Amino acid sequence: MKPFDVYPLMDVTIQRSLGSYVWDEKGKQYLDFYGGHAVISIGHAHPHFIERIQDQLKKTIFYSNFVQNELREAVAEKLGQLSAYPSYSLFMVNSGAEAMENALKLASFKNKRTKVIAFERSFHGRTSSAVHITDNPNISAPINKGFERLILPWNSSDALEQELRKGDVCAVVVEGVQGIGGIHVPDPDFLKTAENLCKQEGTILILDEIQSGYGRTGKFFAHQFTDIKPDLITIAKGMGNGFPVGGVLIAPDFEAKYGLLGTTFGGTHLACAASLAVLEVIEQEQLLKNAQLRGEQMIEAFQQFPEIETIRGMGCMIGIDLPFPVKAFRKELIQEYGVFTGSSSQANTLRILPSLAVSSAEVEQFIAAFGACLSNFKSKPIYETFSI
Repeated sequence: MKPFDVYPLMDVTIQRSLGSYVWDEKGKQYLDFYGGHAVISIGHAHPHFIERIQDQLKKTIFYSNFVQNELREAVAEKLGQLSAYPSYSLFMVNSGAEAMENALKLASFKNKRTKVIAFERSFHGRTSSAVHITDNPNISAPINKGFERLILPWNSSDALEQELRKGDVCAVVVEGVQGIGGIHVPDPDFLKTAENLCKQEGTILILDEIQSGYGRTGKFFAHQFTDIKPDLITIAKGMGNGFPVGGVLIAPDFEAKYGLLGTTFGGTHLACAASLAVLEVIEQEQLLKNAQLRGEQMIEAFQQFPEIETIRGMGCMIGIDLPFPVKAFRKELIQEYGVFTGSSSQANTLRILPSLAVSSAEVEQFIAAFGACLSNFKSKPIYETFSI
């Protein structure tokens, strides 16, 4: 038997990781400014993270959710404190897609509706309902199309109001910052309009903070740059620093009932140990502030490159548009300069997603490698093709 061949794989085999670096089987070192889709939040193999997991491995790895779990209580309390949502409840799951599935269920339970609004370039997961509200028909099977959903223009308050005034929309789902879609930040006025309209029409506002949350933008959640409070917030990615964890933050007006939601592996003892370690490191090392500073450093440094057409994002979630598709450029950046970056659904957009713990010196190393790669790339015939 072989693995199901659904991933285009780079010719790199990671054997070891630490901080902002990974090493392959040949001992070559790479600077990681991608973190496996923004998953690495506090740096690879952080000692406190390792210690917490090792300690929990010696105690209890798993037991089902019908027994008390003090660690889960601790995660919820610490998350409420750091995120400024202490009155919300936490339902822990295993992934971002599972978080979105449960958020949509909660919304539909609440107002008994089924229609969902999402936005162009959106990505919300690959499971049944999550993939249906993702703006990529190529990854949605016929069986996924089980309810009405509308994909509206990004930041269009007029289009959103026109649909919400019909009074039949279950939920509006918007990313705190679009990740795979190319690092597009929602306009504050658009978010405020969405919040106000949803309240007026009995529609549930879901903020997808799966990639943009957990301090990545310099605030705990990206939507906190705007003064709104969504009904539901989905989280994952950086929540476990590589351990598979996800969750939904649930506003107080949602009534919990036994059997309403459920999961076998969500919120296990080991998952909670990993989640708690991440929150503790974020707090103790003031990583939100560091993410903000390193983002400002990167954005300022990118100004020196006239080839960059657009710079978007904040903190450790930056997107830059180059005047050519970035696929070959990313490959050269990895192979020749030892730097991992990310792509997006927009062919010309490079995603920059280092850990929140990235240092100023590591940012300088990245910018130097980026500049050298760009200079070399410009000398190739392929660049002349794109720059005509």
